[in-house]
Amino acid sequence: MRFAKVQACGNDFLIAEGVCDPQLARKLCERHIGVGADGVEFLERTSPRAGRIRLVNADGSIAEISGNGTRCAAAWLAHTEGVGPGQEITLDTDAGPRTCRIVEAAGSHFLIAAGMGVPQIEPAQVTLADKTLVRGIYVSMGNPHFVIVVDDENFRAHNLGWNELGREICFHRQYPQQINVLFLQMIRTDEIEIRIFERGVGPTTSSGTGTCACAAAVIAHCGGKSPLTVHAPGGTQHVEWAGSGAEMTLTGPAELIATGETLFG
Repeated sequence: MRFAKVQACGNDFLIAEGVCDPQLARKLCERHIGVGADGVEFLERTSPRAGRIRLVNADGSIAEISGNGTRCAAAWLAHTEGVGPGQEITLDTDAGPRTCRIVEAAGSHFLIAAGMGVPQIEPAQVTLADKTLVRGIYVSMGNPHFVIVVDDENFRAHNLGWNELGREICFHRQYPQQINVLFLQMIRTDEIEIRIFERGVGPTTSSGTGTCACAAAVIAHCGGKSPLTVHAPGGTQHVEWAGSGAEMTLTGPAELIATGETLFG
């Protein structure tokens, strides 16, 4: 099976053309004995500008969608099919179809604006093992997120580091399928910074759906304004959202790194 490695703000994916194989994906994602990636997008082309993708996380679990992974798959299709700026690619995901518009294309570098669906938002809370009550905002982007607003430069909350708190909530019995945990700090009404603990992966440098979830939370509940600039350790993305009932648009980069062929059986 041939594959391409593509990254979006440090969130790296393998694009493998073929049938979804979680066991193979887990082997490929191993950083030391495989190729290394946060996940594998299995792609089946349906036309030069369309396809079906299924995402398998690094731990072998299947996720409904990844915003960055979808953009990476779109970049690979654009590269191989000669799709240029102003043109669109449609990808079917387990969370529904997503349309990706190529904004810029320069060699291996792409800037892509992706339709991310309509956010579903509601208050949320979870009780930790030590009985601490953590309040947050639940946001579905086709996949689940628990968003916590913090006022700490190190993203600490409830006397815990974001990694530690994120892990406990991600694996909490309240979420038997696990949940993505996001921490956001407001910089201005149109600019935030985030940290990500992603189910199936752990701490990540970026998350497309997580970026959208944080944007939805801050616009709906914290006085945030669209368009919103969202900074993560791996880079910056931009979100546009008109509010309740409207589709969200995420714009960010994708870079082709390498192609190869797996020898795993």
